[in-house]
Amino acid sequence: MVQKYQSPVRVYKHPFELVMAAYERRFPTCHLIPIFVASDVVSEETSEDGSITKVERRCALDVDAPRLLKRIAGVDYVYFTQRNTLNRKERTLHIESHNETFSNRVIIHETCCYSVHPENEDWTCFEQTASLDIKSFFGFESTVEKIAMKQYAGSIKKGKEIIEYYLKELEDEGITHMPRWLPSSQTTAPVRPTSLCTSPCVFLALPVSPVVPTPILDADYIKRYLGDLTPLQESCLIRLRKWLQETHKGKIPKDEHILRFLRARDFNMDKAREILCQSLTWRKQHQVDYLLETWTSPQVLQDFYTGGWHHHDRDGRPLYILRLGHMDTKGLVRALGEESLLRHVLSINEEGLRRCEENTKVFGRPISCWTCLVDLEGLNMRHLWRPGVKALLRIIEVVEANYPETLGRLLILRAPRVFPVLWTLVSPFIDENTRKKFLIYAGNDYQGPGGLVDYIDKEIIPDFLGGECMCEVPEGGLIPKSMYRTPEELESEDVRLWTETIYQSSSIFKGAPHEILIEIIDASSVITWDFDVCKGDVVFNIYHSKRAPQPARKDPLGAHGITSPVGNNVQLIDKSWTLGQDYSMVESPLTCKEGESVQGSHITRWPGFYILQWKFVNMAACAATNMPRVDDVLATLQVSSHKCKVMYYTEVLGSADFRCVLLLRRTNHCLIVADHTE
Repeated sequence: MVQKYQSPVRVYKHPFELVMAAYERRFPTCHLIPIFVASDVVSEETSEDGSITKVERRCALDVDAPRLLKRIAGVDYVYFTQRNTLNRKERTLHIESHNETFSNRVIIHETCCYSVHPENEDWTCFEQTASLDIKSFFGFESTVEKIAMKQYAGSIKKGKEIIEYYLKELEDEGITHMPRWLPSSQTTAPVRPTSLCTSPCVFLALPVSPVVPTPILDADYIKRYLGDLTPLQESCLIRLRKWLQETHKGKIPKDEHILRFLRARDFNMDKAREILCQSLTWRKQHQVDYLLETWTSPQVLQDFYTGGWHHHDRDGRPLYILRLGHMDTKGLVRALGEESLLRHVLSINEEGLRRCEENTKVFGRPISCWTCLVDLEGLNMRHLWRPGVKALLRIIEVVEANYPETLGRLLILRAPRVFPVLWTLVSPFIDENTRKKFLIYAGNDYQGPGGLVDYIDKEIIPDFLGGECMCEVPEGGLIPKSMYRTPEELESEDVRLWTETIYQSSSIFKGAPHEILIEIIDASSVITWDFDVCKGDVVFNIYHSKRAPQPARKDPLGAHGITSPVGNNVQLIDKSWTLGQDYSMVESPLTCKEGESVQGSHITRWPGFYILQWKFVNMAACAATNMPRVDDVLATLQVSSHKCKVMYYTEVLGSADFRCVLLLRRTNHCLIVADHTE
């Protein structure tokens, strides 16, 4: 397995030339890098005007590995080749390195770049990427990988400290400025050559992008707004963020949100990406991003839902108080239904995310989760009403899937004897990492040492818990039965709540694409689309026909003769039609991979009937040779392996309306970028 690393942008608040002067002092050896024992220049060349210097060096590393492993490998040092290009005119230094030793068994590649900060020419940026691929190593592949990752992570963390050390040394010597390079016709001072050796870090190199992204995800920003992350955790965040930017066309969640999903899966990128994509699809389908603006709590919730926000805890986390023992769960379910309760809980979580952002700015440190205080006084068997417990379990399931790592601490107070019964029911649905954050107090134990005052300032402890602070959380009580709704009314409203979405979903099978028909009257109209590939890989096509297709039909699944198990798979193009005669392709086919979010438009040239088609594609088979593999042949016998799913929305706009939409999107994009940089 190939291990990859990508650094954040590390910023030195010093000019490029001064950073290069500090960089020179690291060589030929550096006492701050004990493993870097030697370096020899293999070749060096400078351009005629002196602006570009290229140096190739051979560097020796004394890797901190077990003596037995070194004896088995038969080496004392690991040798690297480095090729460095200093462009004084462009003010950049590019460094590439790869291993010579065991290059047939282990492939290490690293790319680094020093460049001028895009927003401040007196600052310098540094980026690096690296990759490690261990093909074989005398049966010690796992050990070598762990050694390499450990030493590389340590060298990354120390890299900036070394440059800062030599910058301080220059300052102590009175050197605080270095002149910029000028063409020989503009200066009489000779250009001082710069040593270009760098210490190859024990493990790596990934291709690093020399172009600094905007806005910059730099190390200082990460520490200020996201917290202390290890180099490899930073790398996971940056790589996942970059993948989202490439596949979701700029519609990506905030860095704090991405980081929560990574933490929920212990920074396993593949697992985090899977659950994050599922959550983004869910948010998009149900318009969760607009919930705070569109959702108004019914009066019943305002009067009888015994929960609300109350200041913050000692760590600056927003504090949510829930008096569960005073809540009439049966009455809420009977008066509102599961969906209204779920939507209300989602609005609480969305408000929690907003408050975390606010508190991060107020307290000057990263705050990514909140504290919840649950008072169980009054909890009894009435709260174990089966439909109420069922609604609670469903709410927990949705929240766990879409708001991971948002609960920093859960304080459960005055737990009665019936609590173990409730805990037995709900605990299997709660993530293990979340359960570790639970603190449970029986009776008045919360008032003693190690109790509530350890987590909440005495001044804001609610009055009903013996404090002096007035709490605006409703006291609850029994909901009058006159407010109960019939099961038919609740079912109808529940369906309406979660079908209020502009998006539609469809399953796609091999031999059974999904097609939708759009009739165009005005030839200058614009067809727009927005779809997510939720499962599998698809090809998106747009066709035009002068005649209307036959009524929509559900086609059997190709040669399998199996009827589609879902009712939302429709074919419009008749099998007797010939491409180029009965209908024509108006856009090049677009291949879309699982997890991608695609937006686009097509300006129609002719009136008539346009067909948008999503078709199954096997990416692995496309990349292979023309000869089918045994696995591919066997896979064709399994219908389930040829299923894709898309969620889509289409709209037809007039050309004038389309221009207005484009202008609005550009304005919103500028505002988003400005907000991020602030």
